[in-house]
Amino acid sequence: MGKWIRRAVVLAVAGVFLYSVVSIGLTLYRYHVSDKSYDDTAGQFTALASGAEDAAAGTGRPEAGESGSALGSMGSEAAPIKVDFDGLRAVNGDIAGWIYCEGTPINYPVVRGEDNDFYLHHGFDGADSNSGAIFMEVENRPGFADSNTVIYGHHMKNGSMFATLAKYADQAFYEEHPVMWLLTPEQDYKIMIFSGYTASADSDAYQIFKEASGELEEYLATVQVRSDFTADIEPDGEAKYVLLSTCAYDFKDARYVLHGMLVPVGAG
Repeated sequence: MGKWIRRAVVLAVAGVFLYSVVSIGLTLYRYHVSDKSYDDTAGQFTALASGAEDAAAGTGRPEAGESGSALGSMGSEAAPIKVDFDGLRAVNGDIAGWIYCEGTPINYPVVRGEDNDFYLHHGFDGADSNSGAIFMEVENRPGFADSNTVIYGHHMKNGSMFATLAKYADQAFYEEHPVMWLLTPEQDYKIMIFSGYTASADSDAYQIFKEASGELEEYLATVQVRSDFTADIEPDGEAKYVLLSTCAYDFKDARYVLHGMLVPVGAG
């Protein structure tokens, strides 16, 4: 009887091991599929902006994770990439913009759905996806019309989507990446990052202000004090802002958030 028990235990352990290996393999495969889909999307619908090809010295379109030093020298008056929004909206009419951070994996379309659930489990094209999409808070008005707009993205274990946000807890990382870009069909913006910190999912960081106000100025001063890094930026109460949000793992329902001031660039 003891021999059969030992065999049963060995088989059970082997079964658990095999299940774990298959589960990890499936997860890695899903990551690969999602990453390839977004890389293909960037390749199809984005390109170096006019004048940036020479600065990039033949390196091609900005890839996720590619060094942005060449493009970083282009100055502050134009976004380093251009986006084919007509093509994107032919794929999905929910397209609201494109967010890009040189030298990081952040290089994604931004969508605005009918709720805050759909794009947690679907890619920007509406297909099922564990990585989801980068999406706007449904309570925000379209076109980034509000004084502050919330943008969500998953914190994927392979570093994709908005996993990069948590790295801003380090001063050195902030100093290497103080700027992101938000491109929209109507206007391009520099996102001047000025605050980043860990918050709870029900934090007052997620307040939405439709217009400039004294309450907005108080809010900006409060979130600036919370920051893990020091930024030489003075928020302007008349400007518009974005709050970028992703999951964190410091405590239950933790989030890492970044606040950025939108500075219009180019002709729009």
